[in-house]
Amino acid sequence: MMSTERRSFLKAVAAGAASSVLAGCATVSEARKPIGRVVVIGGGFGGATAAKYLRLWSEGAVEVILIERNAEFVSCPISNLVLGGSRSMSDITRTYAKLRDYGVQLIRDEVTGIDAAKKRVKLRRTEDLPYDRLVVSPGVDFMHDQIQGYDAEAQKVILHAWKAGGETVALRKQLEEMNDGGTYVLGIPLAPYRCPPGPYERASQVAHYFKQAKPKSKVLILDANPDVTSKGPLFKAAWNDMYKGIIEYRGNAAVTAVDANARTVKTDFYSIRGDVLNVVPPQRAGDIAKAAGLITANNRWCGVDWLSMESVAVKGIHVLGDATLSAPFMPKSGHLANQHAKLAAAAIIELMNGRPPSAEPMVNNTCYSYVSDKEAIHVASVHRYDAAQKTLVTVPGSGGVSAKRSELEGVYARGWAQNIWADMLG
Repeated sequence: MMSTERRSFLKAVAAGAASSVLAGCATVSEARKPIGRVVVIGGGFGGATAAKYLRLWSEGAVEVILIERNAEFVSCPISNLVLGGSRSMSDITRTYAKLRDYGVQLIRDEVTGIDAAKKRVKLRRTEDLPYDRLVVSPGVDFMHDQIQGYDAEAQKVILHAWKAGGETVALRKQLEEMNDGGTYVLGIPLAPYRCPPGPYERASQVAHYFKQAKPKSKVLILDANPDVTSKGPLFKAAWNDMYKGIIEYRGNAAVTAVDANARTVKTDFYSIRGDVLNVVPPQRAGDIAKAAGLITANNRWCGVDWLSMESVAVKGIHVLGDATLSAPFMPKSGHLANQHAKLAAAAIIELMNGRPPSAEPMVNNTCYSYVSDKEAIHVASVHRYDAAQKTLVTVPGSGGVSAKRSELEGVYARGWAQNIWADMLG
């Protein structure tokens, strides 16, 4: 049950009177005349960053309300190290509290619908919220129905753990309880999916754990893609050098069916039994994006105007992160969601001031992957707007991949995580 004070606060926000009940902002000037309200749905790498920078760059002129159903932020990047045993959940968990210092209003609730015509967001526990512009950063949801037998009961036993949190803890427990000599089976969906190198990092982390604690155990990778989708030579070199006899990789091996009781997975060609089954289903934009009519491509992804991140289907709504229909060679990553958020924040402030957004946006991406508890590899790229193609294209010669794995790259990876968490939340 909500307290009387909490209920009164939410009523004030919903009525547009939030400015009268908010505490003073510690870091953002409130002197500028308000120019409108932006509601942000989702407090991940995209949503939290957008909320912060809308306040920061508008110097307090944009009222920002962030709606997030979870009490704390749990990072998907670095979460594979929890499975490997070298990190804990507390290492990847952060508070949203510091966003209040920028004047961001935080509401812990679940969005049940969006009325784009009336510009209102519907919430499960309180009144509808009006907005001038809406930012939707819904992440992904999972298409379990694409895999035969992967029903609600099977999902209790066969985990994907592709959203860091409770399933991360549960999968680690399954690995710890598995007998030495058992087999961990990892099913990877056909691209595109969230974090292209993530499954291969996960396989490396599980293999690292097995090498230390269960040396007779095996990791079997069943990949729907013909080959490793990101940093392939670097991953394969690490597997050959450190985990030979532990990791077996099979490409063109999409999981088409599962049997939770028999602990088996099937491909088009064979059936495999495993002691721990970790099947990552195909993905699409999050449920709220689907319900709001934002999905435009293959019944899965949201098309956007890359000058502003505004939906091509519903005006006034900006979509960020993994939910978007990726521009060429742009992966679905936490780093890019952070970049999408800044692009959108800058554009929204311009649009709310009656000006067009920048015609030359540029974003970058860096993705680190740990192949052991200390060694990592990376891939990086830079993308600029191409007016002729109306999309973001890779800048020739930008970025690239690590020359080799190293502990120094692992240090950089830790630094990257700390910096991006601080950038979005602190």
